[in-house]
Amino acid sequence: MTFARANSPYYRELYQGLPEQIESSSVLPVANKQELMRHFDDWVTDREISFAAVRAFVDNPELIGQRLLGKYSVATTSGSTGTPGIFLLDKHNWTVTLAFSLRMITGWLSASDRFRLLVRGGRAASVLAMEGHYIGATSFAAIRTKWSARRLRALPAQAPLRNLVAELNWFRPALLIGYASVMALLAGEQDGGRLQIRPVLVLPTSEGLSQDGYDRIARAFHAKVRTVYAATECLFMAVGCEHGWHHVNSDWVILEPVDASYRPVPPGEESHTVLVSNLANRVQPILRYDLGDRILQRPDPCPCGNPLPAIRVRGRAADIVTFPTERGEKVAVPLLALEIDHVPGVELFQIVQTAPTHLRVRLRPAADTDPNRVWRAVHSELTKLLNEHGLAHVSVELAAEPPVPSSAGKYRTVIPLVLSA
Repeated sequence: MTFARANSPYYRELYQGLPEQIESSSVLPVANKQELMRHFDDWVTDREISFAAVRAFVDNPELIGQRLLGKYSVATTSGSTGTPGIFLLDKHNWTVTLAFSLRMITGWLSASDRFRLLVRGGRAASVLAMEGHYIGATSFAAIRTKWSARRLRALPAQAPLRNLVAELNWFRPALLIGYASVMALLAGEQDGGRLQIRPVLVLPTSEGLSQDGYDRIARAFHAKVRTVYAATECLFMAVGCEHGWHHVNSDWVILEPVDASYRPVPPGEESHTVLVSNLANRVQPILRYDLGDRILQRPDPCPCGNPLPAIRVRGRAADIVTFPTERGEKVAVPLLALEIDHVPGVELFQIVQTAPTHLRVRLRPAADTDPNRVWRAVHSELTKLLNEHGLAHVSVELAAEPPVPSSAGKYRTVIPLVLSA
Protein backbone atom coordinates (compact mmCIF):
# COMPACT_ATOMS: atom_id res chain seq x y z
CA MET A 1 0.00 0.00 0.00
CA THR A 2 2.83 2.39 0.88
CA PHE A 3 4.59 1.72 -2.44
CA ALA A 4 1.36 2.16 -4.42
CA ARG A 5 0.49 5.44 -2.72
CA ALA A 6 3.99 6.81 -3.29
CA ASN A 7 4.30 5.82 -6.96
CA SER A 8 0.80 5.58 -8.46
CA PRO A 9 -1.17 8.85 -8.80
CA TYR A 10 -4.39 6.81 -8.91
CA TYR A 11 -3.75 5.12 -5.57
CA ARG A 12 -2.42 8.35 -4.07
CA GLU A 13 -5.80 9.97 -4.70
CA LEU A 14 -7.78 6.85 -3.76
CA TYR A 15 -6.00 6.54 -0.41
CA GLN A 16 -5.95 10.20 0.55
CA GLY A 17 -7.31 10.63 4.03
CA LEU A 18 -6.16 7.18 5.14
CA PRO A 19 -3.50 6.97 7.89
CA GLU A 20 0.12 6.36 6.93
CA GLN A 21 0.20 3.01 8.74
CA ILE A 22 -2.51 0.50 7.81
CA GLU A 23 -3.07 -2.42 10.16
CA SER A 24 -5.39 -4.39 7.86
CA SER A 25 -6.05 -4.32 4.12
CA SER A 26 -9.79 -4.42 4.87
CA VAL A 27 -9.81 -0.64 5.43
CA LEU A 28 -8.64 0.04 1.86
CA PRO A 29 -11.18 0.92 -0.86
CA VAL A 30 -12.03 -1.77 -3.41
CA ALA A 31 -10.67 -1.50 -6.97
CA ASN A 32 -12.08 -3.08 -10.12
CA LYS A 33 -11.04 -3.57 -13.72
CA GLN A 34 -13.29 -0.84 -15.11
CA GLU A 35 -11.89 1.84 -12.79
CA LEU A 36 -8.27 0.79 -13.21
CA MET A 37 -8.49 0.69 -17.00
CA ARG A 38 -10.25 4.07 -17.02
CA HIS A 39 -7.35 5.56 -15.04
CA PHE A 40 -4.62 3.50 -16.70
CA ASP A 41 -2.04 6.29 -17.08
CA ASP A 42 -2.37 7.27 -13.42
CA TRP A 43 -2.55 3.66 -12.22
CA VAL A 44 0.86 2.54 -13.52
CA THR A 45 3.92 3.48 -11.48
CA ASP A 46 6.32 3.86 -14.43
CA ARG A 47 5.84 7.34 -15.92
CA GLU A 48 7.22 6.16 -19.29
CA ILE A 49 4.09 4.05 -19.83
CA SER A 50 0.93 5.38 -21.46
CA PHE A 51 -2.29 3.65 -22.37
CA ALA A 52 -1.92 4.78 -26.00
CA ALA A 53 1.49 3.10 -26.26
CA VAL A 54 0.29 -0.08 -24.56
CA ARG A 55 -2.81 -0.23 -26.76
CA ALA A 56 -0.65 0.08 -29.89
CA PHE A 57 1.60 -2.69 -28.55
CA VAL A 58 -1.37 -5.01 -27.94
CA ASP A 59 -2.82 -4.30 -31.39
CA ASN A 60 0.36 -5.62 -33.03
CA PRO A 61 0.30 -9.46 -33.17
CA GLU A 62 3.98 -9.52 -34.13
CA LEU A 63 4.82 -8.32 -30.61
CA ILE A 64 3.16 -11.25 -28.78
CA GLY A 65 5.55 -12.42 -26.07
CA GLN A 66 7.90 -9.46 -26.46
CA ARG A 67 8.49 -6.87 -23.73
CA LEU A 68 7.13 -3.36 -23.63
CA LEU A 69 10.01 -0.87 -23.28
CA GLY A 70 12.23 -3.94 -22.99
CA LYS A 71 11.00 -4.39 -19.39
CA TYR A 72 7.37 -5.48 -19.12
CA SER A 73 5.41 -8.47 -20.35
CA VAL A 74 1.94 -7.54 -21.58
CA ALA A 75 -1.17 -9.70 -21.21
CA THR A 76 -4.81 -9.07 -22.04
CA THR A 77 -8.03 -10.47 -20.61
CA SER A 78 -11.45 -10.88 -22.16
CA GLY A 79 -14.18 -8.38 -21.40
CA SER A 80 -16.43 -10.71 -19.39
CA THR A 81 -17.22 -7.76 -17.09
CA GLY A 82 -17.76 -5.45 -20.05
CA THR A 83 -14.21 -4.09 -19.95
CA PRO A 84 -11.20 -5.89 -21.49
CA GLY A 85 -8.10 -5.68 -19.32
CA ILE A 86 -4.47 -4.97 -20.18
CA PHE A 87 -1.97 -6.03 -17.53
CA LEU A 88 1.78 -5.52 -17.25
CA LEU A 89 4.09 -7.96 -15.48
CA ASP A 90 7.45 -6.74 -14.24
CA LYS A 91 10.60 -8.71 -13.39
CA HIS A 92 9.69 -8.97 -9.71
CA ASN A 93 6.29 -10.42 -10.58
CA TRP A 94 7.87 -13.03 -12.85
CA THR A 95 10.45 -13.98 -10.21
CA VAL A 96 7.70 -14.76 -7.70
CA THR A 97 5.65 -16.59 -10.35
CA LEU A 98 8.54 -18.84 -11.40
CA ALA A 99 9.50 -19.61 -7.79
CA PHE A 100 5.88 -20.50 -7.03
CA SER A 101 5.69 -22.73 -10.13
CA LEU A 102 8.88 -24.60 -9.20
CA ARG A 103 7.73 -25.15 -5.61
CA MET A 104 4.32 -26.23 -6.88
CA ILE A 105 5.59 -28.87 -9.31
CA THR A 106 8.24 -30.29 -6.98
CA GLY A 107 5.60 -30.53 -4.25
CA TRP A 108 3.32 -32.52 -6.53
CA LEU A 109 5.91 -34.99 -7.82
CA SER A 110 7.44 -37.80 -5.81
CA ALA A 111 11.04 -38.94 -6.31
CA SER A 112 9.87 -41.66 -8.70
CA ASP A 113 7.75 -39.12 -10.61
CA ARG A 114 10.78 -36.85 -11.06
CA PHE A 115 12.84 -39.80 -12.27
CA ARG A 116 10.18 -40.67 -14.84
CA LEU A 117 10.07 -37.02 -15.90
CA LEU A 118 13.83 -37.04 -16.52
CA VAL A 119 13.78 -40.41 -18.31
CA ARG A 120 11.20 -38.99 -20.71
CA GLY A 121 13.40 -36.02 -21.48
CA GLY A 122 11.66 -33.48 -19.28
CA ARG A 123 9.57 -32.39 -22.25
CA ALA A 124 6.59 -30.14 -21.56
CA ALA A 125 3.78 -29.30 -23.98
CA SER A 126 1.42 -26.41 -23.34
CA VAL A 127 -1.82 -25.89 -25.25
CA LEU A 128 -2.29 -22.13 -25.39
CA ALA A 129 -4.43 -19.43 -26.94
CA MET A 130 -1.77 -18.01 -29.24
CA GLU A 131 -3.70 -15.59 -31.45
CA GLY A 132 -3.42 -12.66 -29.05
CA HIS A 133 -1.55 -11.24 -26.07
CA TYR A 134 -3.08 -13.77 -23.68
CA ILE A 135 -1.27 -14.75 -20.52
CA GLY A 136 -0.47 -18.25 -21.80
CA ALA A 137 1.51 -17.02 -24.80
CA THR A 138 3.09 -14.26 -22.69
CA SER A 139 4.13 -16.74 -19.98
CA PHE A 140 5.55 -19.20 -22.50
CA ALA A 141 7.71 -16.48 -24.03
CA ALA A 142 8.91 -15.40 -20.57
CA ILE A 143 10.18 -18.85 -19.54
CA ARG A 144 11.42 -20.15 -22.88
CA THR A 145 15.18 -19.99 -23.33
CA LYS A 146 17.58 -21.37 -25.94
CA TRP A 147 18.40 -24.19 -23.53
CA SER A 148 14.78 -25.13 -23.01
CA ALA A 149 13.60 -24.69 -26.61
CA ARG A 150 13.80 -28.44 -27.36
CA ARG A 151 11.99 -29.35 -24.14
CA LEU A 152 9.13 -26.84 -24.30
CA ARG A 153 6.51 -26.80 -27.01
CA ALA A 154 3.52 -24.51 -27.37
CA LEU A 155 0.51 -25.75 -29.32
CA PRO A 156 -2.38 -23.50 -30.41
CA ALA A 157 -5.63 -24.26 -28.60
CA GLN A 158 -7.48 -23.06 -31.70
CA ALA A 159 -6.01 -25.90 -33.79
CA PRO A 160 -8.23 -28.79 -34.91
CA LEU A 161 -8.14 -31.69 -32.46
CA ARG A 162 -6.57 -34.03 -35.01
CA ASN A 163 -3.64 -31.62 -35.39
CA LEU A 164 -3.09 -31.45 -31.63
CA VAL A 165 -3.13 -35.24 -31.44
CA ALA A 166 -0.54 -35.56 -34.21
CA GLU A 167 1.77 -32.98 -32.63
CA LEU A 168 1.54 -34.56 -29.18
CA ASN A 169 2.15 -38.07 -30.50
CA TRP A 170 5.31 -36.77 -32.16
CA PHE A 171 6.56 -34.69 -29.20
CA ARG A 172 5.64 -37.21 -26.41
CA PRO A 173 5.52 -34.74 -23.51
CA ALA A 174 6.14 -35.82 -19.91
CA LEU A 175 4.25 -32.75 -18.69
CA LEU A 176 1.00 -31.69 -20.37
CA ILE A 177 -0.51 -28.27 -19.62
CA GLY A 178 -3.53 -26.56 -21.13
CA TYR A 179 -7.09 -25.37 -20.93
CA ALA A 180 -9.27 -27.81 -19.01
CA SER A 181 -11.74 -28.14 -21.87
CA VAL A 182 -8.92 -29.11 -24.26
CA MET A 183 -7.46 -31.57 -21.74
CA ALA A 184 -10.89 -33.23 -21.49
CA LEU A 185 -11.06 -33.56 -25.28
CA LEU A 186 -7.53 -34.97 -25.40
CA ALA A 187 -8.44 -37.50 -22.70
CA GLY A 188 -11.18 -38.73 -25.04
CA GLU A 189 -8.64 -39.09 -27.84
CA GLN A 190 -6.33 -41.03 -25.49
CA ASP A 191 -9.19 -43.35 -24.51
CA GLY A 192 -9.97 -43.88 -28.18
CA GLY A 193 -6.37 -44.84 -28.95
CA ARG A 194 -5.74 -41.98 -31.36
CA LEU A 195 -3.58 -40.13 -28.84
CA GLN A 196 -0.80 -42.28 -27.36
CA ILE A 197 1.27 -40.33 -24.84
CA ARG A 198 2.35 -41.06 -21.26
CA PRO A 199 2.64 -37.81 -19.32
CA VAL A 200 3.70 -37.94 -15.68
CA LEU A 201 1.62 -34.86 -14.81
CA VAL A 202 -1.37 -33.18 -16.47
CA LEU A 203 -2.20 -29.61 -15.47
CA PRO A 204 -5.65 -28.40 -16.63
CA THR A 205 -5.81 -24.61 -16.42
CA SER A 206 -8.09 -21.57 -16.66
CA GLU A 207 -11.42 -23.38 -16.53
CA GLY A 208 -13.18 -25.57 -14.00
CA LEU A 209 -14.17 -29.23 -14.39
CA SER A 210 -16.18 -31.48 -12.11
CA GLN A 211 -14.23 -33.97 -10.01
CA ASP A 212 -15.42 -36.68 -12.41
CA GLY A 213 -13.89 -34.67 -15.24
CA TYR A 214 -10.49 -34.51 -13.53
CA ASP A 215 -10.70 -38.21 -12.63
CA ARG A 216 -11.41 -39.08 -16.26
CA ILE A 217 -8.30 -37.23 -17.39
CA ALA A 218 -6.22 -39.02 -14.75
CA ARG A 219 -7.52 -42.44 -15.82
CA ALA A 220 -7.03 -41.76 -19.52
CA PHE A 221 -3.39 -40.74 -19.15
CA HIS A 222 -2.54 -42.84 -16.07
CA ALA A 223 -1.05 -39.64 -14.70
CA LYS A 224 -1.33 -37.29 -11.79
CA VAL A 225 -3.75 -34.41 -12.41
CA ARG A 226 -3.30 -31.22 -10.42
CA THR A 227 -4.70 -27.69 -10.71
CA VAL A 228 -3.79 -24.12 -9.80
CA TYR A 229 -5.89 -21.07 -9.07
CA ALA A 230 -4.47 -18.22 -11.10
CA ALA A 231 -5.57 -15.22 -13.12
CA THR A 232 -3.82 -12.78 -15.41
CA GLU A 233 -4.02 -10.27 -12.56
CA CYS A 234 -2.16 -12.66 -10.23
CA LEU A 235 -0.51 -15.84 -11.52
CA PHE A 236 0.33 -17.42 -8.17
CA MET A 237 -2.82 -17.31 -6.05
CA ALA A 238 -3.22 -20.91 -4.93
CA VAL A 239 -2.04 -24.45 -5.64
CA GLY A 240 -4.28 -27.51 -5.76
CA CYS A 241 -3.86 -30.58 -3.58
CA GLU A 242 -4.92 -34.21 -4.00
CA HIS A 243 -8.11 -33.58 -2.00
CA GLY A 244 -9.49 -31.04 -4.48
CA TRP A 245 -8.73 -27.90 -2.45
CA HIS A 246 -6.50 -24.95 -3.40
CA HIS A 247 -4.04 -23.62 -0.85
CA VAL A 248 -3.50 -19.87 -0.91
CA ASN A 249 0.04 -18.60 -1.51
CA SER A 250 -0.40 -16.22 1.41
CA ASP A 251 3.24 -15.03 1.36
CA TRP A 252 2.54 -13.09 -1.83
CA VAL A 253 -1.22 -12.78 -2.23
CA ILE A 254 -4.14 -11.79 -0.04
CA LEU A 255 -7.53 -13.29 -0.94
CA GLU A 256 -10.63 -11.91 0.77
CA PRO A 257 -13.95 -13.75 0.24
CA VAL A 258 -16.68 -11.10 0.53
CA ASP A 259 -20.41 -10.64 0.01
CA ALA A 260 -22.07 -8.28 -2.49
CA SER A 261 -21.39 -5.33 -0.16
CA TYR A 262 -17.71 -6.30 0.21
CA ARG A 263 -18.18 -7.49 3.78
CA PRO A 264 -16.11 -10.52 4.88
CA VAL A 265 -17.69 -13.93 4.39
CA PRO A 266 -16.84 -16.52 7.08
CA PRO A 267 -15.16 -19.86 6.30
CA GLY A 268 -17.66 -22.47 5.19
CA GLU A 269 -19.86 -19.95 3.32
CA GLU A 270 -19.56 -19.27 -0.40
CA SER A 271 -18.63 -15.70 -1.25
CA HIS A 272 -20.28 -13.37 -3.75
CA THR A 273 -16.84 -12.41 -5.08
CA VAL A 274 -13.21 -12.40 -3.99
CA LEU A 275 -10.82 -9.47 -3.56
CA VAL A 276 -7.22 -10.14 -4.55
CA SER A 277 -4.10 -8.19 -3.59
CA ASN A 278 -1.01 -9.08 -5.62
CA LEU A 279 1.98 -8.17 -3.46
CA ALA A 280 4.54 -8.75 -6.22
CA ASN A 281 3.41 -6.43 -9.04
CA ARG A 282 5.06 -3.03 -8.67
CA VAL A 283 4.40 -1.55 -12.09
CA GLN A 284 0.63 -2.04 -11.84
CA PRO A 285 -0.36 -2.40 -8.16
CA ILE A 286 -3.38 -4.66 -7.73
CA LEU A 287 -4.86 -4.10 -4.27
CA ARG A 288 -8.28 -5.32 -3.09
CA TYR A 289 -9.19 -5.96 -6.72
CA ASP A 290 -12.64 -7.44 -7.37
CA LEU A 291 -11.80 -10.58 -9.34
CA GLY A 292 -15.41 -11.72 -9.72
CA ASP A 293 -14.92 -15.39 -8.75
CA ARG A 294 -16.91 -17.04 -6.00
CA ILE A 295 -14.86 -19.00 -3.49
CA LEU A 296 -15.45 -21.03 -0.36
CA GLN A 297 -12.81 -21.18 2.38
CA ARG A 298 -12.48 -24.45 4.25
CA PRO A 299 -13.37 -23.97 7.95
CA ASP A 300 -11.15 -26.83 9.20
CA PRO A 301 -7.63 -28.09 8.37
CA CYS A 302 -7.23 -29.78 4.98
CA PRO A 303 -6.52 -33.53 5.22
CA CYS A 304 -3.53 -33.11 2.91
CA GLY A 305 -1.64 -31.50 5.81
CA ASN A 306 -0.90 -28.18 4.10
CA PRO A 307 -1.42 -25.49 6.78
CA LEU A 308 -2.12 -22.67 4.30
CA PRO A 309 -5.76 -21.52 3.89
CA ALA A 310 -7.71 -23.96 1.69
CA ILE A 311 -10.35 -22.72 -0.78
CA ARG A 312 -12.62 -24.04 -3.51
CA VAL A 313 -13.23 -21.87 -6.53
CA ARG A 314 -16.17 -21.32 -8.81
CA GLY A 315 -14.74 -19.51 -11.78
CA ARG A 316 -15.04 -20.01 -15.50
CA ALA A 317 -16.61 -23.35 -16.45
CA ALA A 318 -15.02 -25.52 -19.10
CA ASP A 319 -17.51 -25.96 -21.95
CA ILE A 320 -17.32 -26.89 -25.58
CA VAL A 321 -19.41 -26.08 -28.65
CA THR A 322 -20.48 -29.10 -30.70
CA PHE A 323 -21.21 -28.89 -34.43
CA PRO A 324 -22.51 -31.60 -36.79
CA THR A 325 -20.46 -32.24 -39.90
CA GLU A 326 -22.03 -32.65 -43.31
CA ARG A 327 -21.54 -36.42 -42.90
CA GLY A 328 -23.49 -36.46 -39.64
CA GLU A 329 -20.46 -36.73 -37.35
CA LYS A 330 -19.79 -34.36 -34.44
CA VAL A 331 -16.91 -31.91 -34.01
CA ALA A 332 -16.22 -30.47 -30.55
CA VAL A 333 -14.58 -27.04 -30.38
CA PRO A 334 -13.46 -25.49 -27.06
CA LEU A 335 -15.12 -22.17 -26.30
CA LEU A 336 -11.76 -20.43 -26.08
CA ALA A 337 -10.98 -21.34 -29.71
CA LEU A 338 -13.89 -19.13 -30.80
CA GLU A 339 -12.90 -16.11 -28.72
CA ILE A 340 -12.07 -13.13 -30.92
CA ASP A 341 -11.00 -10.40 -28.51
CA HIS A 342 -7.53 -10.47 -30.10
CA VAL A 343 -8.97 -9.07 -33.36
CA PRO A 344 -8.03 -5.37 -33.54
CA GLY A 345 -10.99 -3.10 -32.89
CA VAL A 346 -13.04 -5.62 -30.87
CA GLU A 347 -13.98 -4.07 -27.53
CA LEU A 348 -16.57 -6.66 -26.50
CA PHE A 349 -18.14 -9.67 -28.20
CA GLN A 350 -20.58 -12.48 -27.61
CA ILE A 351 -20.94 -15.47 -29.92
CA VAL A 352 -24.24 -17.33 -29.62
CA GLN A 353 -24.86 -20.72 -31.22
CA THR A 354 -28.50 -20.31 -32.23
CA ALA A 355 -28.71 -23.53 -34.25
CA PRO A 356 -26.43 -26.58 -34.72
CA THR A 357 -24.74 -24.95 -37.73
CA HIS A 358 -25.32 -21.26 -37.06
CA LEU A 359 -23.39 -18.68 -35.03
CA ARG A 360 -24.67 -15.20 -34.26
CA VAL A 361 -22.05 -12.61 -33.27
CA ARG A 362 -23.00 -9.76 -30.95
CA LEU A 363 -20.25 -7.21 -31.39
CA ARG A 364 -19.24 -3.94 -29.76
CA PRO A 365 -16.38 -2.35 -31.72
CA ALA A 366 -14.05 0.14 -30.09
CA ALA A 367 -15.19 3.75 -30.37
CA ASP A 368 -12.39 4.86 -32.70
CA THR A 369 -12.77 2.04 -35.25
CA ASP A 370 -14.75 1.39 -38.43
CA PRO A 371 -17.47 -1.11 -37.39
CA ASN A 372 -17.70 -2.60 -40.88
CA ARG A 373 -13.97 -3.21 -41.05
CA VAL A 374 -13.98 -4.80 -37.58
CA TRP A 375 -16.84 -7.10 -38.55
CA ARG A 376 -15.08 -8.18 -41.77
CA ALA A 377 -11.99 -9.06 -39.72
CA VAL A 378 -14.07 -10.99 -37.18
CA HIS A 379 -15.98 -12.84 -39.90
CA SER A 380 -12.74 -13.75 -41.65
CA GLU A 381 -11.21 -15.04 -38.39
CA LEU A 382 -14.20 -17.21 -37.51
CA THR A 383 -14.72 -18.66 -40.97
CA LYS A 384 -11.01 -19.51 -41.18
CA LEU A 385 -11.22 -21.33 -37.85
CA LEU A 386 -14.36 -23.22 -38.87
CA ASN A 387 -12.82 -24.22 -42.19
CA GLU A 388 -9.77 -25.60 -40.39
CA HIS A 389 -12.10 -27.79 -38.31
CA GLY A 390 -13.95 -29.06 -41.41
CA LEU A 391 -16.96 -26.88 -40.62
CA ALA A 392 -17.19 -24.67 -43.69
CA HIS A 393 -20.97 -25.22 -43.75
CA VAL A 394 -21.45 -23.41 -40.41
CA SER A 395 -22.81 -19.91 -41.03
CA VAL A 396 -21.72 -16.79 -39.15
CA GLU A 397 -23.87 -13.66 -39.01
CA LEU A 398 -23.63 -10.28 -37.32
CA ALA A 399 -26.34 -9.64 -34.76
CA ALA A 400 -28.16 -6.32 -34.64
CA GLU A 401 -28.15 -6.33 -30.84
CA PRO A 402 -25.03 -5.70 -28.69
CA PRO A 403 -23.59 -8.24 -26.21
CA VAL A 404 -26.04 -9.03 -23.41
CA PRO A 405 -24.87 -9.37 -19.79
CA SER A 406 -26.09 -12.06 -17.40
CA SER A 407 -28.07 -11.23 -14.28
CA ALA A 408 -24.73 -11.07 -12.45
CA GLY A 409 -23.53 -8.33 -14.81
CA LYS A 410 -20.94 -10.48 -16.62
CA TYR A 411 -20.78 -11.19 -20.32
CA ARG A 412 -20.49 -14.79 -21.46
CA THR A 413 -18.26 -14.57 -24.50
CA VAL A 414 -19.41 -17.83 -26.13
CA ILE A 415 -22.82 -19.39 -25.49
CA PRO A 416 -23.35 -22.97 -26.80
CA LEU A 417 -26.71 -23.98 -28.18
CA VAL A 418 -27.76 -25.88 -25.07
CA LEU A 419 -27.26 -22.71 -22.99
CA SER A 420 -28.59 -20.16 -25.46
CA ALA A 421 -31.39 -17.90 -24.33
